[in-house]
Amino acid sequence: MTIAPHFQYRNGVLHAENVSLAELAHKYGTPLFVYSRKALHDAWEAYRSAAGDRRVLVCYGMKANSNLAVLNEFRKLGSGFDIVSGGELARVLAVGGDASRVVFSGVGKQEWEMRAALDAGVKCFNVESEAELLRLSAVAGDMGKVAPVSLRVNPDVDARTHPYISTGLKENKFGIAIESAPAVYQKAASLPHLEIVGVDCHIGSQITEVDPYLDALDKLIILIKQLAGQGIPLKHLDLGGGIGIRYTDETPLHPSTLLDKVFAALDQHGLGHLELVLEPGRSLVGNAGVLLTTVQYLKHSPAKNFAIVDAAMNDLIRPTLYDAWHGVMPVLPRASGGDPAVYDIVGPICESGDWLARDRQLNVQQGDLLAIMSAGAYGFTMASQYNTRPRAAEIMVDDTAAYVVRPRETLESLFSCEAMLPD
Repeated sequence: MTIAPHFQYRNGVLHAENVSLAELAHKYGTPLFVYSRKALHDAWEAYRSAAGDRRVLVCYGMKANSNLAVLNEFRKLGSGFDIVSGGELARVLAVGGDASRVVFSGVGKQEWEMRAALDAGVKCFNVESEAELLRLSAVAGDMGKVAPVSLRVNPDVDARTHPYISTGLKENKFGIAIESAPAVYQKAASLPHLEIVGVDCHIGSQITEVDPYLDALDKLIILIKQLAGQGIPLKHLDLGGGIGIRYTDETPLHPSTLLDKVFAALDQHGLGHLELVLEPGRSLVGNAGVLLTTVQYLKHSPAKNFAIVDAAMNDLIRPTLYDAWHGVMPVLPRASGGDPAVYDIVGPICESGDWLARDRQLNVQQGDLLAIMSAGAYGFTMASQYNTRPRAAEIMVDDTAAYVVRPRETLESLFSCEAMLPD
C-alpha cells in the first residue's frame, strides 16, 4: 500500500508532517482524527494549477469534512463552497466565507434554508426537481428577491463506482432527467422570481476514470446548445465533483487530466466563454487525514483473529456502509517480537457490522497504536454518538505544530440537552 506523502515514518514512528502520531495519541487520547494542513494546500494547488488562467470556480464539497479549520483554510486559498443544507451555509458564514461563491445543492431544500440562502446571497441554487423550482420561486417572491438557479440534470451516465455513491443514473434520486430538462428550463424561464444562470451535473464519487465525465459532458453540451436555441443562454457549467483518491492501489484521476479534456471540448463547441464550476470534496481532504486508534484486546478463534480497538463504526462508518477499504498502518511498527497474523480490525460497538478493516496481516499486540489511513473525508462528518460514545477529537498539524480544532466530547455533553418527564 502506498502511504500518503504527508504521513511518513521518521525514525520508526509514523508522523503527520513533522509531528509524531504517537505523541499526539499520548497527549490527546484515541480515537483521534489528525489532519495535515499541507495536504489540504497541496490538493487545492492541483486544482488551481489545472485551471490555469481559465474561469474556474472550485467550490469545496464540504459534506466531506466540514470542520471550521478545514473550511477556513480553503476560504483563504480562494475556494467557493458546495453546500447541501442550511447548517452547512451557517458554517461557511461562520468562517467569513463569501456567499456569492456558494452553490446550494441537495434534493430536499426546506423553505427556511431557501430563505437563509437568499438572505446570504448565494451564487446559485442547484435545483433538483420541478417541485423545488416552484417552491423556490414562491419563497423568492415572498422575500422580494430573484433566485439564481441552475438545474441539476441527470445524464444517465454510469460513474463506475459503488452504487451508494453513484448519482448520475436514472434510478438515482438526484437531478432532473436530461431529456426533461428543456421543458423544465422553459418553466423556470416563465417564473418571475427566478434567474437561470447555469446547468449542473454530478454523476458520483470516487471516480478514477475520465470517460464518465466526458460522456456526461457530451450530453450537457447538446443540452446547452438546445437551450440557447430556445433563447435560454447560460453563464456557467457546473460539472460537479467526484474525483477519487488512493485508498489502496487506485490510480487517482489528476484534475489537469480532466480539465484539459473539458476545456478542449468546450472550445471545440464554441462554449469556452462559460465559467466552469467544480465541486470536489473527497479529493481535497480524503488523503489529508488519518484516524488513530489503540488496540484494546486481541481475540483468537479457529475461524477469525480479531484486533479489538477503541475506534468504531460510529467514528468511521464507511467500511460497514460501503464495504470501503482503508489502509491500516502501525504507528510504531514492531521490529521483532510476535508473529504476524491476519486480523479483522473491529470496534466495541454492539453490532456485527462494527468493523474498520478485514483480513489484514499485522504484527500487533495489545496497546499498539494503529492509523486508519485516508480518513480525512466522510469520517467525522458521518460520525455519531451511537452506544453513547463521545465523538473523537480533531487535530490539525502544521509542520511541527498541532492544534486542537475540535475537542473530544465529554460524556456529560452527550445528554446535557435531554430532559426527563416530571414525577
